[in-house]
Amino acid sequence: DVQLQASGGGSVHTGGSLNLACAASGLTFDDYAIAWIRQAPGTEREVISCISGSSRTQYNAESVKGRFTISSDNAKNTVYLQMNSLAPEDTAVYYCAAISINAWHIATITTARKYNYWGQGTQVTVSS
Repeated sequence: DVQLQASGGGSVHTGGSLNLACAASGLTFDDYAIAWIRQAPGTEREVISCISGSSRTQYNAESVKGRFTISSDNAKNTVYLQMNSLAPEDTAVYYCAAISINAWHIATITTARKYNYWGQGTQVTVSS
């Protein structure tokens, strides 16, 4: 079974940092792209960052560019999201999700409902 385990959420003040981790199992890491997708109460899910299993290709939403960095450790089948300069509008549940690397197209990887596998989510709360 494919499993994605997200961790690292928490509560910080504005300007703080958190590092999320997504440990993947049951899939061939190079055959997938892993994304971080967040959802705040009353809003649509937003794909904020995505990285191919080979780490050769990345996508980052404008809302997080320059503040968040996605990376992967293929030896550990783990994708990280380093989040710096956090702001209250970053408060959300953060999910990691996987999609076949063959589906890598900007219109596809930015659409949350296209992802096949999802982790359980980790809460990030940023207070002013």
